Amino acid sequence: MKILTAILCGLMLTGCTVSKVEPWDRQYLARPEMAWDADAASAAYQSHVYFSKEASNGGASAGAGGCGCN
Repeated sequence: MKILTAILCGLMLTGCTVSKVEPWDRQYLARPEMAWDADAASAAYQSHVYFSKEASNGGASAGAGGCGCN
């Protein structure tokens, strides 16, 4: 049973390969809609509002608040 489980896990892991992005497909990834922040001014404003409410700067990437209690 352990051998069968190991074989099945090995087969499932081979399906999780990273596919290469072809040069002709890169145009779709470079579209403005694919950006994390499509509007830079709006993103800067949202970031300013966030760290103003949290009373700290740089808290957007961490899971904690700005109180420094963790």
